[in-house]
Amino acid sequence: MRKKAIQIEHMKECLSSVEEVFGNDTSTNGDFIVINFFALEGWHLAELFQVKCIVAAPYFVPYSAPTTFERQFKHNFPLLYKYFQEAPTNTVCWKDIIHWMWALFTESWGSWRENCLNLSAIPFTDPVTNLPLWHVREESPLLLYGFSKEIVECPGYWPSGAHACGFWFLPMAWQFSCDKCMELSGNTNPSFGGVLCANHSSLEHFLIGNSYSSGPIFVGLSSIGSMGFLRNPKAFLMVLKVAIELTDYRFILFSSGYQPLDSAIQGIASSITKSSEAETPCDDSTLLFNGRLFCFSGSIPYSWLFPRCTAAIHHAGRYTQLKNISQRPSG
Repeated sequence: MRKKAIQIEHMKECLSSVEEVFGNDTSTNGDFIVINFFALEGWHLAELFQVKCIVAAPYFVPYSAPTTFERQFKHNFPLLYKYFQEAPTNTVCWKDIIHWMWALFTESWGSWRENCLNLSAIPFTDPVTNLPLWHVREESPLLLYGFSKEIVECPGYWPSGAHACGFWFLPMAWQFSCDKCMELSGNTNPSFGGVLCANHSSLEHFLIGNSYSSGPIFVGLSSIGSMGFLRNPKAFLMVLKVAIELTDYRFILFSSGYQPLDSAIQGIASSITKSSEAETPCDDSTLLFNGRLFCFSGSIPYSWLFPRCTAAIHHAGRYTQLKNISQRPSG
């Protein structure tokens, strides 16, 4: 019940936000909404406000239709099934549906469309007759994949609107949580071989580690914490402590601003600060375990960080993987 309540509240917030943009706009010509595969609310809201919807995904569609979907769809909506099967070239067809749009036809979306958006419960049907919109043929929606076709093949059974656009990278300036570091990056070449600001010089010193023969091991969890997979941050830190005690390596941990992990770091730091095992070089950095674990809650470009590390342990996100390719061993 709580999950359902959260979903309903989320849908209300989405509707309210889009209403602020399009609600009082008399001309939406050329306007569009961009979504990813986890924000399908945007598709239905685009229909409501009569603007185009574009899908931009950094990875291949992360889910597939149930094996019984086509058979059940054909049985429950025979005319709509025919509508998609007989679709003219470059219009929404069964290829679009089976590739990703099948998820728009689930019961939860139907009730929201009908009760809150005053749309037909089933997309591409008339709200009064429930028959397919034979007189309306929308273009196959633009689906932009943020990877190279040299890495992922684009087979012929993909819909006509799907395109592999090559990899997407954030502008260098967006990758800094510190404005001063960002300003310094603008004075160097695009690969940012320069230095960090004075407040973050401790991070540079830790990476160089003149008294150590090798660079530190990077540990980055990105969204793992916010997704609920890091249930005991303190135990995780204790695992790193054991690894530090059993090896000669140093570690650099990016907490990604995950509050429970940051709290655990500060809790350990406050308990051992008198023993000089913990230091706080700046507000977003903490040194633990005799200065061999550098905890950082901010962000800097991986393209600058990874060449200075011995190895990287990360959540295998697309962006992290790309920045780590051919630079350091990872897992």
